[in-house]
Amino acid sequence: MINTGEILQTIEMIDQQHLDIRTITMGISLRDCAHPDQKVCCQKIYDKITSYAENLVKTGEDIESEFGIPIVNKRISVTPIAIACESCETDDYVPFAVTLDKAAKEVGVNFIGGFSSLVHKGYTTGDRRLIEAIPQALTVTDRVCSSVNVGSTRAGINMNAVALMGQQIKKAAELTKDQGGMACAKLVVFCNAVEDNPFMAGAFHGVGEAECVINVGVSGPGVVHHALQKCQNRSFDQVAETIKKTAFKITRMGQLVAQEASNRLGVPFGIVDLSLAPTPAVGDSVADILEEMGLSSVGIHGTTAALALLNDAVKKGGVMASSHVGGLSGAFIPVSEDAGMIRAAEAGILTLDKLEAMTCVCSVGLDMIAVPGTTTAETISAIIADEAAIGMVNNKTTAVRIIPAPGKDVGDQVDFGGLLGTAPVMPVHDGSSAEFIARGGRIPAPLHSLRN
Repeated sequence: MINTGEILQTIEMIDQQHLDIRTITMGISLRDCAHPDQKVCCQKIYDKITSYAENLVKTGEDIESEFGIPIVNKRISVTPIAIACESCETDDYVPFAVTLDKAAKEVGVNFIGGFSSLVHKGYTTGDRRLIEAIPQALTVTDRVCSSVNVGSTRAGINMNAVALMGQQIKKAAELTKDQGGMACAKLVVFCNAVEDNPFMAGAFHGVGEAECVINVGVSGPGVVHHALQKCQNRSFDQVAETIKKTAFKITRMGQLVAQEASNRLGVPFGIVDLSLAPTPAVGDSVADILEEMGLSSVGIHGTTAALALLNDAVKKGGVMASSHVGGLSGAFIPVSEDAGMIRAAEAGILTLDKLEAMTCVCSVGLDMIAVPGTTTAETISAIIADEAAIGMVNNKTTAVRIIPAPGKDVGDQVDFGGLLGTAPVMPVHDGSSAEFIARGGRIPAPLHSLRN
């Protein structure tokens, strides 16, 4: 039975510690929207999304009002467009992105994910057409997010796709140079992408998913940080236990919202994603949690160990609180979206190399990183390859969301506003990876991929 103390504690988490539900994401299958005629296909996509998600935003707002739980975003994910639209007799996939954007605006969601392609083992015709369309598609739309999966533990890394994505990221940045390369903030390149991720920019509705589901992403770095303030000078065993108990409480709230949304919308409950997702707001930072463990700044020696503890404890606490845990579930470290990460990057303490090491033990990878606008496509591809290798060998999801900010150099800032925050431009290594990237082909899967 819930007691008065627990109720007051939850109210304090919401009012003072930035506890919120980061997103309710409705996943919608578009597999039955396939049609050779592009206009017919687009209309079927628009009609299905607006029908299924008609009450999504209102339902989220009603739950938010009735339970007093902030729900920051309402989102949609769809079947990867490269799959859903491959039967269309067209070479131009930009109209599909425009249709997604139009549908998202009609139902009022913040973002729609799924302008996506899965090419970890090779391309189909639809995959090539979609990837070629990404820069223009993200330029002419406001709410569409895109992702491409270029590797997996089972398949290895498609280095042809890695090379192409470096080029497409550069094109996307140039097309939106008046916005600091904003299109790149809506594009992520994955290894081992998951089918039920509710977070953008990487959300898509996997082919193994049901017709329509509700997935919820929780948040709460500020709550974990506050809890750890009571653990000063205590052992790591006690720190881990405190994080586990806090993650349990946060996830229970996510489970409540997910079930309520599922019942009201008449849509099956999919998963709760446990990920601690920071915001640019002071006090809502994953970096602050790591520093509370005793680091003078995130990025110094010991940071990777602290993040490993945090990520593991979040998973262990959250998995007891929900019947279905999925998505990415851990701790995000997006530089532009985390005030503590921004602070450390501006001081030169947090570097790309250290962030790469940190991604070995946390959710996703190099997220919302701004680099000089002069950074070459080959260098970006090499950064993607490094992250994909970490994901492939460690059998985990890794990703790169990087912005080569046009006209910007190290020490400058790129302001994207809202949840995307402000990214300090970080240095990349001198030297060229062009010859390495030009080899093409596939990096073979590791030996442990043969497990059966």
